[in-house]
Amino acid sequence: MAQPLFDQIQEALSSIRARTGFKPELGIILGTGLSDLAGHIETAAEIAYTDIPHFPASTVQSHKGKLVFGYFEGKAVVAMAGRFHYYEGYSARQITFPVRVLHALGVQRLVISNAAGSVNPHIEAGDIVFVRDHINLHPENPLRGENDERLGPRFPDMLQAYDRQLNAVGLKAAAALGIRAHEGVYLGLQGPNLETPAEYRFAHIIGADLVGMSTIPEVLVARHMELPVLVMSVATNKCYPIEELTETTVDEVIAVAQGAEPKMRQILSALLPDLLPGA
Repeated sequence: MAQPLFDQIQEALSSIRARTGFKPELGIILGTGLSDLAGHIETAAEIAYTDIPHFPASTVQSHKGKLVFGYFEGKAVVAMAGRFHYYEGYSARQITFPVRVLHALGVQRLVISNAAGSVNPHIEAGDIVFVRDHINLHPENPLRGENDERLGPRFPDMLQAYDRQLNAVGLKAAAALGIRAHEGVYLGLQGPNLETPAEYRFAHIIGADLVGMSTIPEVLVARHMELPVLVMSVATNKCYPIEELTETTVDEVIAVAQGAEPKMRQILSALLPDLLPGA
């Protein structure tokens, strides 16, 4: 019989606590090409995912696979340097397990970053997009199955899955820094292949601004636990209009994401007082 999810979380928590007593207030999930942001954290402790019970192992290029505890601009944070994806072969519950553990560690808010393709002709490669809503086309939901009320309700509401106030502050901060930024809708697909022209057209028609292969499962779980979320995407390639499409490689996506890392870091620094107002 499978071990209950709640017990798995407690085992992971105990293992982490045996290695560090650091108490983070903010959780950060660093997506494709953005793990270098962890290098700007004044590190108190690092724990490899492979040393934490029930954590999957990161298999994706540019995802380092460790938790980094420390201070960013004086605020206590824990960063996931590398995330997990459904296309790696893990279940939706497995890829979102770390979010459960971050919540158990005491984080008050969660910042998620990702790299995504733009299906909005006004969003250029290298632009930052604050996600205000999503369209979930993933084949599996991490909340599927028996619900444990200690973790959250059976039917969580998704009307405000993304923190609108933080988005507004983020857009204002980006403007003050001279950084091109937008709000947008993120459409999630399982990958790992990039989308076809017809799929890009479909995403645009149904109201998406971005397409990607992550984030939504983590947001669903955060919302289940009533953990406020801010999602910042880097538009790494233009996928619309269809007539202007060119072939894209993963190396190109990573390069654009890495080039945008300083922008993400500047915006995050400006947002910290609003992310942790009482800290």
